[in-house]
Amino acid sequence: MLTNRSQTVAKKEMTLVERLYLPAILHGMKITVSHFFKKKVTINYPEERREFAKVYRGQHVLKRDDKGAERCTACGLCAVACPAEAITMVASERKKGEENLYREEKYASVYEINMLRCIFCGLCEDACPKEAIFLTDRIVPSTFDRGSNIYGKDILVETMEKRIDISPRQTKEVLDFKTHKEYAHNKL
Repeated sequence: MLTNRSQTVAKKEMTLVERLYLPAILHGMKITVSHFFKKKVTINYPEERREFAKVYRGQHVLKRDDKGAERCTACGLCAVACPAEAITMVASERKKGEENLYREEKYASVYEINMLRCIFCGLCEDACPKEAIFLTDRIVPSTFDRGSNIYGKDILVETMEKRIDISPRQTKEVLDFKTHKEYAHNKL
């Protein structure tokens, strides 16, 4: 015995009503009947759409800058920060004539995210120093084969015609920090 405390347990006999379980059954029926009169939580999906929270994390996007060049510099911080190890990339050197395609000398020639492994935690977004990767409010479509769930640059990089607004994803602190032009990575 580790302590000097002891508790005496009294074994009392159940009454006839308790042995019949009648109060418990009636209480359960009362709960069941009360659910008939509550508002239904089912949403008729195609006709009705559920509104997502502003902090919802959906499909990833690789952003471009205002000139159309990819922001990603293949530093690998997003892949290191990913706890599910869902991001893989291959870095390459920019060649002559590709200055308008990539911002820096180094770029990601292969950038893949395995959506089956991704847990949509947003750590890749937080780790990126160039603000190249963001999680959007788009739903990742479901498929029946595993191969189509590995998203490459053809799916992830935004087009200049269909820019994706990521301003709801940025906090006030980040937007205030971006106003300081003395930091080198804030300059375009």
